[in-house]
Amino acid sequence: MKLFKPPRLTNWVFPKLRWRFSISEPTVFITFDDGPNPEITPFVLDLLKEYHWKATFFCVGQNITKHPELFQRIIAEGHAIGNHTMKHLNSIKTENGTYLDSFREFEQMHTTKLFRPPYGRIKPSIAREIGKTHQIIMWSWLSYDYDLSVSTERILSEAKRIKKGNILVLHDNPKITERQKQLLPQLFQLLKEKGFESKVISV
Repeated sequence: MKLFKPPRLTNWVFPKLRWRFSISEPTVFITFDDGPNPEITPFVLDLLKEYHWKATFFCVGQNITKHPELFQRIIAEGHAIGNHTMKHLNSIKTENGTYLDSFREFEQMHTTKLFRPPYGRIKPSIAREIGKTHQIIMWSWLSYDYDLSVSTERILSEAKRIKKGNILVLHDNPKITERQKQLLPQLFQLLKEKGFESKVISV
């Protein structure tokens, strides 16, 4: 497996897809998928506050329902919110109607213009429908923080290749809480030493 290579996606499938933003300042766009979760999201928020950085959280609707106060903290601290479906559905394994219902149920709870498909997979037909109203945000650097077969040392080594404008994918998932507490401070320090700061994705 070759690490950190983005999937090949075509513009006709993702008409509004952005891999990297064109910017002049040394900025990256840190994103977190799957939260909010009380085991790891507060740690992430505290770390972001320490660096005075902002991130974009692609939240799962069910987790917002379970942890509304934590969700409100994300918003109150100036971070952006993206739709990650209500139930973290895999587009490839889900009927279109069910998937779009999950997408729309999230929007009834919190309106946003940002969407990222769980598992990084989405059918062209669904992408076209969601793309009518939302910016589909994928990534240009995938951390593999969720894959325990990839060491933190390997992740940090690959992070040296991050460039300005890159969209970084991380996770505030309870399954990797201890791993994140080890990885994130080192990753953030590396980014700072490279002269980067993180801002929210806005459209």
